[in-house]
Amino acid sequence: MNKIQDMTSFGYRDVPVEDKTKLVRSVFNSVAPRYDLMNDLMSGGLHRLWKNALIDWLRPSSSMTLLDVAGGTGDIARRFKSAGGGNVTVCDINERMLNVGRDRSLDHGLLTGCDWCVGDAEQLPLKDSCTDSYTVAFGLRNVTRLDMALREARRVLKPGGHLLCLEFSHVTLPWLANLYDIYSFNVLPALGRWVARDAESYKYLAESIRRFPTQSELALMMEDAGFCGVTWRDLSSGVVALHSAWRV
Repeated sequence: MNKIQDMTSFGYRDVPVEDKTKLVRSVFNSVAPRYDLMNDLMSGGLHRLWKNALIDWLRPSSSMTLLDVAGGTGDIARRFKSAGGGNVTVCDINERMLNVGRDRSLDHGLLTGCDWCVGDAEQLPLKDSCTDSYTVAFGLRNVTRLDMALREARRVLKPGGHLLCLEFSHVTLPWLANLYDIYSFNVLPALGRWVARDAESYKYLAESIRRFPTQSELALMMEDAGFCGVTWRDLSSGVVALHSAWRV
């Protein structure tokens, strides 16, 4: 008898669980060199404000350590250091993204206090209770087993540690949701084809956003993973949500 395969979503496709990581890696291998440029074009520069909101909520200090997961291009790490944060570790499953981020950070003068490692959010290559804070910006959506990634986040955080997740979410205004759908499924792939020479990866982006849990569903998942004090802020009317949770 053939074994029934466990399936998960890759955009609107259902794929075997063991295939998703490879597919996601392929997407980011393709877009890595122009990833930050595409973020500026796709969001009209708003992604910079959203990431600043994350750092403002985190309130970095020189004694605070940070693990930034799926942080390949170093955007969050550089903001954390510029705001006075302590040591930061950037972990990403995609080595090509890490290489882009490391080079860009060196260009920005970030020479010390930042480590880079290849790792999976579902099985982090780090010790228990090793960091004061954990951030993930636009990366949780690409994880195969979201519940495992959240449990791993709790495992590596010290007691009293802070989790912040910035992710595309579900628009709260009906009229804006309709415009957002038109933009996502028409403009994004066209931008991807023109700038990154890859329309399919940005079609996946739009689809993966629609398959991601709602703001309240993600909050419940965080609580199920053992986090407390879970709350969120909608940014740009829910185009993006910023979730906060605490490890006790």
